[in-house]
Amino acid sequence: MTTYKAWEVTGSRNFRFVDRELVDPEPHQVRLRVEYCGVCHSDVLAAEGLRADPEQPIVPGHEVVGVIDAVGAGVTAWQVGERVGVGFLAGHCGECDPCRRGDFVNCRHQQQTGTTVDGGYAEVVYARTSGLVRVPGDFPAAEAAPLLCAGLTTFTALHKAAGRPGALVAVQGIGGLGHLALQYARSLGHRVAAIARGGEKEALARELGAHHYIDSTDEDVAGALQDLGGASAILATAASGSSMSPLVAGLAPHGRLLVLGAAPDPVQAQTADLIFGNRVIQGHLTGTPIENEDNLAFSAANGIRPRIETFPLSEAPKAYEHMLSGRARFRAVLDAG
Repeated sequence: MTTYKAWEVTGSRNFRFVDRELVDPEPHQVRLRVEYCGVCHSDVLAAEGLRADPEQPIVPGHEVVGVIDAVGAGVTAWQVGERVGVGFLAGHCGECDPCRRGDFVNCRHQQQTGTTVDGGYAEVVYARTSGLVRVPGDFPAAEAAPLLCAGLTTFTALHKAAGRPGALVAVQGIGGLGHLALQYARSLGHRVAAIARGGEKEALARELGAHHYIDSTDEDVAGALQDLGGASAILATAASGSSMSPLVAGLAPHGRLLVLGAAPDPVQAQTADLIFGNRVIQGHLTGTPIENEDNLAFSAANGIRPRIETFPLSEAPKAYEHMLSGRARFRAVLDAG
């Protein structure tokens, strides 16, 4: 085998299924045979041309699970045959100021898988070893893939902001991120409130771990949260700043609104809601590779799984459109096998 199949994209949704030359990995890189790749909303950065040079072909996809089939010079801790994952952050440099202070997520020289370097809409991926995640051999690869981004993002947000076990945690939006956040929050011992539009998702939300359900079209969300004692943390996963804004008043003292959903419109807050109660609005990106291994171990131990729909690699543009339409229940995953 001297070539492999990959989906390149240029401009806005100009997908091309191409043959690429198979080459050896560079120093401190490995080459993976992709098994599965999740289709994430952040793939819009590549597919919609939201990059510095949208005419430069890029392979989208950053929820990659595969098997190492070659290692580059200087690689000693990773072996051919290991199953590994690659998330949105493509590997920290270890030398910049944030890295020297242990803040690997904000590495100044970190590339983004599927956005600034080629990702997993392909049969083969090349990856820095500093970005690799060990995937347990008994964890289904198709289900592990979405946990590498959607799972990690919600898992680390809860760890950093949710407070003591038993504290009220609210999850706004029961979609690709939210359906995982409910499972994590319940497994971490929190009281869990799900917030969504309409009543049709209540049964699912309770099945996924919610103790309470708040229909944002039928009641005042902040008031409902305060009636429950106020939220220690609210994970806002819906891609709408206007829907996040009213949530601030539902926080308990020292509570945090964690913004996980990237929205085109701003989040707004009354200054009094921030000052009285010392409340915080905070963005949250993702986590480190080792935190991702913790995430997979925790998910395996607690039966946390994404709900997925699989598509063959040959139908990647269809899977992307399905995700973008909001019809996916709840994560689309490409099968590259």
